Amino acid sequence: MEVIIKYNGDIKSIEERLNVRAEALSDSYGVIEIPQERLAELYALPETEDIELPKRLYVGSSYQISSSCIAPVQNKNRYDLKGRGVITAIIDSGIDYTHLDFRNEDGSTRLISIWDQTINGSPPQGFYKGTEYSREMINEALQSTEPFELVPTRDFVGHGTAVAGIAAGNGAASSGQNTGAAPQCDIVAVKVGRRGNDFFAQSTDIMRAVKYVTDKARSMNEPVAINLSFGMNEGAHDGHSLFEEYLAQAANLWKNVIVAPTGNEGSAGHHYSGRVVQGQTKEIEFFTASGIERFYISLWKNFADSFSFELIFPSGLSSGIIDIESQYKTIRTGGLVMNAVYGQPRRYSVSQEIYIEVYADRQASGGTISAGDWLLRLIPSSIVDGRIEAWLPTLEEVSSRTYFSIPDSGNTMTLPSTAEKLIRVAGYNDRIGSIAPFSGVGADVCTGRIPDIEAPAVNIISAAVGGGYDSFTGTSFAAPFVTGSAALLMEWGITNGNSPFFYGERIKAFLRLGARRRIGTKYPDPAFGYGRLCLEASLAYAIRYAEGAGIPSLTDILRAPYQEPLQEVYTNG
Repeated sequence: MEVIIKYNGDIKSIEERLNVRAEALSDSYGVIEIPQERLAELYALPETEDIELPKRLYVGSSYQISSSCIAPVQNKNRYDLKGRGVITAIIDSGIDYTHLDFRNEDGSTRLISIWDQTINGSPPQGFYKGTEYSREMINEALQSTEPFELVPTRDFVGHGTAVAGIAAGNGAASSGQNTGAAPQCDIVAVKVGRRGNDFFAQSTDIMRAVKYVTDKARSMNEPVAINLSFGMNEGAHDGHSLFEEYLAQAANLWKNVIVAPTGNEGSAGHHYSGRVVQGQTKEIEFFTASGIERFYISLWKNFADSFSFELIFPSGLSSGIIDIESQYKTIRTGGLVMNAVYGQPRRYSVSQEIYIEVYADRQASGGTISAGDWLLRLIPSSIVDGRIEAWLPTLEEVSSRTYFSIPDSGNTMTLPSTAEKLIRVAGYNDRIGSIAPFSGVGADVCTGRIPDIEAPAVNIISAAVGGGYDSFTGTSFAAPFVTGSAALLMEWGITNGNSPFFYGERIKAFLRLGARRRIGTKYPDPAFGYGRLCLEASLAYAIRYAEGAGIPSLTDILRAPYQEPLQEVYTNG
């Protein structure tokens, strides 16, 4: 199995002493591949500070270049920014490298490289899995009548290709009609996942990919905008898992921006919050759809509180009462298997997780869980605080027909958008001007774990596998608008020499500043953050600051030719 490790010293000494595989992702974070029965040895080492099991992340399924004020920034008679000298990194389900939108006018590729983690072969230096395909290898394949025989990486899902089209497509397959945000940037693509599975990746795969693209950008001396259109619900959603902390640390490396969508869980009914009261049994009802193979409940509580739990299956069978003395317990009943784990506080959190996983026994049930009504009973023994929060899996894992009977729509942003220093992107429908009901909502303005910006997320036209275009919906397709916008800002600032430190939190700050905000709405907001993406306004502010002019007045904004979209907002209210 793989584990995420936070360590001190030399990770190679761990590798040698335990005779395991170790990959250093930074000077304090890494991935260890180790037999499960030897985890205790790893825990016992003085170099080990913390360990975390990897979690599954799913691509969020289910252009608005003008509504995001990107078109004027691209216009050669205005700013003429196209992403030149900047890398856009797409960490996703792959990319259709044969699509015309990712090729130059002479037919050669715009891709610097593709790392397919699902094909065993020649991985990048420092990594143990997958195969890296260079620009030269891709160009050779494109000149062949059978390109996939030479470079066999494919995007079977289509998600990564669509995301890449929005962020970086040049619209060549549509004679320039469906142009992405940064149509002349360089591209690095990582197809993440396990061999034989194209629908999910583990958190360790994402961590490897972020290190790879950051190292690649550093080696080429180009800034990089990184898009992570993945999401999961396994975690406390507080930014303090090792996975989230690593991404926050990675955001400080080189000249990068990391962008993640807030997920599609806003109206899914997969979050529950409530309070357990001393002397009263708490009952939480939820439903599961038919045909799913697995689901989990990730329940978080104050460690000072103590209670047992009982899970009642749709058949009426009970798991029995499971308490802290069990810590880890497996129950088999009615063709189903239930694993229950009482976690412990970690160095980064005083909270405790009770993790309940149910999956179908393939031999006894045919491999799927029947639709049904479940009941989770919490039986308190000593309550100090009483607050609890729980999450079911994401829509991509269990569909909209799995949900809590009384859900809470708040705190529905998926990981990794909950990590610090990432740009968090909510989704809205630019045709009617309202937040998309599925867009993940932050916890609370006071916590800071809210979206930074809104971008279009409904019926987005982008590149499709096999050539041509299709329509896509979801916050996964809002994020690349921001990723491509960040690439244009870095072109203006770093490549063109106007602001050499224009990356990281600085990009986020100017995107927030330039966001469109509705009159009469209080900002920031847990659902839509600081407002809607308006790249032209953000760039205008950056130019004014670079010139030492500071923030323009309302009169200046209304008079300036670059602020036409804002004129409409201010005049029409």
